[in-house]
Amino acid sequence: MSQNPVPCPAELDRTNVTRAEAAARSALLTVHSYEVDVDVRGATDPARTGYPVTTTVRFDCAQPGASTHLDYIAESVDAVELNGRALDVAAVAGDARIRLDDLEASNTVVVRGTSAYSRSGEGMHRFVDPADGQTYLYTQYEPADARRVFPTFEQPDLKGHFVFALSGPADWVLASNRPESAREDLGEGHVRVRFEPTLPQSTYITTLLAGPYTQWEDRWGGHAASGADAVDLRLFTRATMAEHFDPERVFAVTKAGLDHFHDLFGVPYEWGKYDQAFVPEYNLGAMENPGLVTFTEDFVFTSRATAVQYEGRANVILHEMAHMWFGDLVTMSWWDDLWLKESFADYMGSLGVDEATEFSSSWVTFASRRKAWAYVQDQLPTTHPIVADIVDLEAARQNFDGITYAKGASVLKQLAAFVGREAFLDAARRYFQRHAWGNAALADFMAALAEASGRDMDAWAQAWLHTAGVPRLSVEVGAPSQDGQPATPELVHEGTDPVTGEQVLRPHVLKVGVFEPSATGALVRTGQTAVEVPAGQARTPLTELEVPAAGVRLVLPNDEDLTYAKLALDDASLDAVLTHPVADPLAQATVWAALWSMVRDGELSVRAFIQAVGRLGASLREPGVYQMVMTQAVSAIGLYAHVEDRVQLRTELAAMLAGHLEQLEPGGDRQRAAARVLAQLGRDDADVARLAARVLVTDAENRAPQLQVDREIRWLVLQARASTGLADADELDAELERDRTAQTVLWHTVAVNSLPAESVARAAWQAVLSGADASGTALSNDLLSATAEGFGTADRAVKDALLPEFWPQLEHVWASRSNGLASRTILGLFPVHQDALDGGEDAQQAHPALAAAQGWLDEHPDAPGALRRVMIEQTDALRRALRVQSRQRSLEH
Repeated sequence: MSQNPVPCPAELDRTNVTRAEAAARSALLTVHSYEVDVDVRGATDPARTGYPVTTTVRFDCAQPGASTHLDYIAESVDAVELNGRALDVAAVAGDARIRLDDLEASNTVVVRGTSAYSRSGEGMHRFVDPADGQTYLYTQYEPADARRVFPTFEQPDLKGHFVFALSGPADWVLASNRPESAREDLGEGHVRVRFEPTLPQSTYITTLLAGPYTQWEDRWGGHAASGADAVDLRLFTRATMAEHFDPERVFAVTKAGLDHFHDLFGVPYEWGKYDQAFVPEYNLGAMENPGLVTFTEDFVFTSRATAVQYEGRANVILHEMAHMWFGDLVTMSWWDDLWLKESFADYMGSLGVDEATEFSSSWVTFASRRKAWAYVQDQLPTTHPIVADIVDLEAARQNFDGITYAKGASVLKQLAAFVGREAFLDAARRYFQRHAWGNAALADFMAALAEASGRDMDAWAQAWLHTAGVPRLSVEVGAPSQDGQPATPELVHEGTDPVTGEQVLRPHVLKVGVFEPSATGALVRTGQTAVEVPAGQARTPLTELEVPAAGVRLVLPNDEDLTYAKLALDDASLDAVLTHPVADPLAQATVWAALWSMVRDGELSVRAFIQAVGRLGASLREPGVYQMVMTQAVSAIGLYAHVEDRVQLRTELAAMLAGHLEQLEPGGDRQRAAARVLAQLGRDDADVARLAARVLVTDAENRAPQLQVDREIRWLVLQARASTGLADADELDAELERDRTAQTVLWHTVAVNSLPAESVARAAWQAVLSGADASGTALSNDLLSATAEGFGTADRAVKDALLPEFWPQLEHVWASRSNGLASRTILGLFPVHQDALDGGEDAQQAHPALAAAQGWLDEHPDAPGALRRVMIEQTDALRRALRVQSRQRSLEH
């Protein structure tokens, strides 16, 4: 086994747990406690691929004599003892399970094994800091990777009390969910730390942290009204990240969030402490382990950060904090109701930032970013209701998506408008009080809502939570009558569930606004009406809304962004927003989201979108909206523009961005965003790369005023220069040696794998496809993605020549790697960037890349469902790109 092992010989269906199995096991067992002893004293030795674990589980069985199993993906299972009887390991352990037969009414099972260190971010991840050689460990389990560290009943509704013990170097931070209760000296500079028993919790939110982390301490004073005691606060980062960290800001957000959520929920936080660790090579934004939340260390800003980044970090901190109630205190019974925690946390994160922090643009960011993710996900062939049908763990892994998070949060925002804020919060309090420390389902929350609001929540839930697809809202203004009386405008509601093909007209509580130019030319709100659209109603008269009969005006459905829907702007409104800025930040974000949807749907040409960006980009005052729109402009050119237009459109966009570097507030967030996007744009165009280098780093006289040229800006420009042949490997290596950190190693990996040589592209392709570098060392999750990112800039002809090797390897890649690494591999190599064929939309079906992707799907109906889902979504993205490209000429005329 290599020093970077892949746990288990293959990740096939035998590692799966089905919903039916989980339900049967839940009916059979009552879990009381786990005692888990983990020994990572050998973690600094690269030759040690695993670590010893001893686990004792105590549980009851409702049917003595029955059988069950523990879940354990181990390097080895060394001993199993059930109720004092030693079991034959060879007979009971295998296929990621340990079979337990002839159970008694009360049972104790002891398992001794060796668990594998991970490089994939799943289980116990081991990271060696390239800057100082120090070793860091952390765990990540959701949805079902606790079984990679210790034997478990791996399902959310079998909660138990956990007592962890962790052995390691005495000078390391050794931490878990609960405070430390005892420390034993093991000699030779090692200790064994034992932690207090947890409150009842699911396996997937247990956690361990070990390493020479730098730590900061503070304290939250408690909350008298809810009875919450004061708790200690700690923050952790790698030692080499400590100089960049801003603990005071993070502590301030944490305290404000704890105050706010106790005010809202009235239920005390009872996990004893509140630690937050920022860890390397993290697969997620963060994870809500009670008492010890883990975050990606991307939130430790090593370069100049914008308010958007600080707001985004605050949002994630409060998202995870909301989980202490939604998810940790009350947990879904099975992954069908994953939304019960993720949608709520996503909504509460934005609400908390808006109401409890210094940031005032939380809902603007939500409208611009989170909902954009939801709209894209909800238009894929794999779309599903918010309450999804999750038959097994493989399906659960794929459901941490834009529907479960962002659409669900958008629908909860609509729900709060539908029932009223106080009823919504009252329902949450009832829900917590009834189901604290247990598990619940959709019906439980809907019952609490019905009691709190007096409304029929079953019908609301059926319409919004059990159907799929994006509603479409528009306003028909109508022509004046013959005697000059204005027509009554109507709100038009359309909706089809793409899963069933049936019409779905959901209830909406929303506002419709009218905007007209002010003296400055900006569109300002001059009228607004509130509307409640009953379920099933396609047309709703807007009798209170006055729309000007002539002149420039915008009629905006979903003003204030209260509901979840795509917006279709009438012709006059479209003309207005393509030529006039919108003054209100939230209305502006809503308008630009509608324009982006039109580009993706092939209803607005890329040229018209880029021209609008050029005309109005400087009026996008919110930095988050500015950055999002500029990034969308780059994507529009790369994915949806006609191939013959891309150079010109890039040139136009680059000139605009260079102008913004001079015109926008010096040293400000929008200038920083313009610099980032300009460098990104330069990866595909040598002239743009030269421009980026000139105005960002190389010419002090011409450089953007007060732009901070730090490691991020230098590497973004280097990546652009490398991919276009303007920088070589020696220059990239020299920059890395000048400043070697975990982040610069990743940036260097992107750059060296983007050098425009066929040999470089082939080596990068092979590294990603095999999962190992040229020396045979397995790539970690982040290094694999960075290598794939570099490969993505390779010459199209070289990539096309390699594609035939891709399709036959897909099932092997999926079977031989963890879900996370396999997904990164496929997403990194899938040929989504292509040029449309001549001949219109119908001709695109014969496109070689699309035909090959669809052919693989047709020929592999029995491939693992999660693999097929990834392939279906990528194939649809390619089909959309080719279809929209083929429409560009007709849209421009």
